[in-house]
Amino acid sequence: MNLARRTMNAPALAAVYEKAWRPTLFYLASGRTTAADRRDAVTALHLDGSKKILDIACGPGNFTKYLSNALSGDGYAIGLDYSEPMLARAITDNSGPRVGYLRGDARRLPFADGTFDAVCCFGALYLIPDPIAATREMIRVLAPGGRIALTTSHRADTPFGHASRIVGGWSGLRVFTTDIFPKLFAENGLVGIDQQVHRLLQYVSATRPQ
Repeated sequence: MNLARRTMNAPALAAVYEKAWRPTLFYLASGRTTAADRRDAVTALHLDGSKKILDIACGPGNFTKYLSNALSGDGYAIGLDYSEPMLARAITDNSGPRVGYLRGDARRLPFADGTFDAVCCFGALYLIPDPIAATREMIRVLAPGGRIALTTSHRADTPFGHASRIVGGWSGLRVFTTDIFPKLFAENGLVGIDQQVHRLLQYVSATRPQ
């Protein structure tokens, strides 16, 4: 397990992740606040009513719980993560009537094809050992008409971008080029692909056709 993944599995990090660690790092990387990210996530995923959401690599569940607040009726959100300390924190801090948590591997999701109306992964693909396999799994479990959204690292074709790839490789963080996820979405038949780049992060969303 590389340095980045060992860090994410540390109980001490789970305790402070959403209160200090993530807001600080994401603001430095993108110039965006957690509150703005959460609001945009609800918009990007077209959340309302009785939709079923899967939040990949949910960490301590702050996004998962927030997304569940946009639902009603039979709607629910499932947060999936591999880290036991993160899931323990999620259950303690972010339980609710429309949210649940599950330990699992993003590369082999334990769900049938087309199970969810919305699938997301915010700020974690660069930690997953095979992020392309995990993204294909996200697409597989997405229902026709459903929305997918992800936030991950971005490497511009500049000297600074190439330096970030080297530093990321040393720590175990992958740094992705601009075209990899839009291309992967298109190859898997998704439409309405939208990509926004904010400093060192890229936000990509799309729809699975009916």
